[in-house]
Amino acid sequence: MNNLEGKVALITGGSKGIGYGVAEALLDLNMKVAVTSRSKTNAEEAAARLSNKGEALGLEADVRNLESQQKAVQEVTDKWGQIDVLVANAGIGHFGSIEELSPQQWQDTIDTNLTGVFYSIKSTVDALKKSKGYIITISSLAGTNFFAGGAAYNASKFGLTGFSQAVMLDLRDKGIKVSTIMPGSVATYFNDHTPNKEDAWKIQSEDIGELVTDLLKMNPRTLPSKIEVRPSQPPKK
Repeated sequence: MNNLEGKVALITGGSKGIGYGVAEALLDLNMKVAVTSRSKTNAEEAAARLSNKGEALGLEADVRNLESQQKAVQEVTDKWGQIDVLVANAGIGHFGSIEELSPQQWQDTIDTNLTGVFYSIKSTVDALKKSKGYIITISSLAGTNFFAGGAAYNASKFGLTGFSQAVMLDLRDKGIKVSTIMPGSVATYFNDHTPNKEDAWKIQSEDIGELVTDLLKMNPRTLPSKIEVRPSQPPKK
């Protein structure tokens, strides 16, 4: 993977935030990038902006639906003939005490953050076996550190971290690499937040993009399978 020019990446939830930052970084390496969103308009608008950097495709897809993910994968392979990298980034967060957390909020979180990654990988694994590609899942420090009000989110991210590591062991003899990135606070649109100047201390989406490119360019004999990243100087409480 050291020569990334012309390689093809599929990024779920890539219309903004971390996914968009990763897309920009990969386009800077002359890769081709497809970004998905549940909103066709958002996906296409993001791809139009990204096209200033290179070849970008915006696709409507819902990670909670296997057929939707399979359709997106087919569209990418129809256009570019291959998929070399999957960045399973799409995620949501519902937070609240177990007394307040609704069954629907629980299900939405698990379906998107955990089952959605399962569907994303199931849909792309055949293409990635052909390309000897790379899967990068975006978990969270909440996948190793639990907190009050985080029952659904912690469960989804603890599950995603474990799932990703098991998949890494399943697929490495097929020539596919799997890494999971576990960020702390990131300046994104997550949970209806709008990034602003008060977020300067946080990890920025382009920082995650840089980390993804570092993983793709690493000597193939070495696999950083689980990477924790956090702000270096968070504000004192």
